[in-house]
Amino acid sequence: MNVAIFLPGWIGDAVMATPAIRALKLHFPSGKFVCVSKAYVAPILAGNPWFDEMILTGGKKGLSLFDAASELKKQKIDVAVLFPNSFRAGLLAWMGGCKRSIGFNRYFRKWLLTDSLESPCDAKGEFIPSPVIDSYNQLAMVAGAPNPGYEMQLFTSTVEEEMAEQVWRFASFKDKPEVICLNPGAAFGASKLWPAEHFATLARELIRLRGAGILVMCGPKESELALRITSLIGHPSARCLAEPGMPDLSLGLSKACIKKCQLLVTTDSGPRHFAAAFNKPVVSLFGPTHIEWTDTYHKKEINLQKKLPCGPCQKRVCPLEHQCMKELMPLDVLSAGVSLLDRQLESARFLRSVG
Repeated sequence: MNVAIFLPGWIGDAVMATPAIRALKLHFPSGKFVCVSKAYVAPILAGNPWFDEMILTGGKKGLSLFDAASELKKQKIDVAVLFPNSFRAGLLAWMGGCKRSIGFNRYFRKWLLTDSLESPCDAKGEFIPSPVIDSYNQLAMVAGAPNPGYEMQLFTSTVEEEMAEQVWRFASFKDKPEVICLNPGAAFGASKLWPAEHFATLARELIRLRGAGILVMCGPKESELALRITSLIGHPSARCLAEPGMPDLSLGLSKACIKKCQLLVTTDSGPRHFAAAFNKPVVSLFGPTHIEWTDTYHKKEINLQKKLPCGPCQKRVCPLEHQCMKELMPLDVLSAGVSLLDRQLESARFLRSVG
């Protein structure tokens, strides 16, 4: 049995697909698993035990549609599970000769699929916001897998964990009772960003109240924002991954740092799901997007969002005053973060008492 898994086109969505992928591997234990992924998404699942081969597509060293289809044909795929809803994914599965292709009927691609599922819609035909993790699990079960559940998984290498150790040493975090990661970026667009001044206020309060170390995280395109926030914090306990002397920025480093920290405060972006995959507490800040789309049922997550007449608008750039993010106040975020940290401490004390 040859199985092709088409990964979603967003990093966070790929993390949310991991329960379904794991369940499919359990259902086809002797099957050969081929991962079809955008080149920039694939590194997030590095080190996983599920995939035997990779077919990378798109820019930055990925294959063109025709070349990817040619490679897929060579694999003689019996079952393809398409997590992306794009027409292109359906076309690639069809051109690649997949005997059975399972996906949702979106973007007029029903004729390209052998198993076409319908997304929930309201009376007007509008899609009802619902967790994509449930949609991914549904696709896996149509392929025959057991209910995947909601336990997401990521993996870190020894090298990545040593890089995180290097960050902790460089930032003098070893003596800090807690290290809190802040993730201010969002690839979706400016509408998801929380004001830099709010991040700085939050960080200063966490340092004052908890004696915490603060690590401002970023990708290469977000380094300027991260450095600005670190400068606004203006305290030696706050450091930034973009500083000179830090390891090179990478997804692997981000994963390892989140795995090592005690709390993540983040915009609605991929690292939010890294925290869930490592079972870490996370405060997620929502503005223009529906929480329901990316709900993962993570028990250590607090989602904050202001209810406004204009939202959630799903727009990448706010045409108004960006109230949805500006009115999320630092003290509200602080309260949520402290409650999660205290809950962790209580749990640790209980485990020590019974151990």
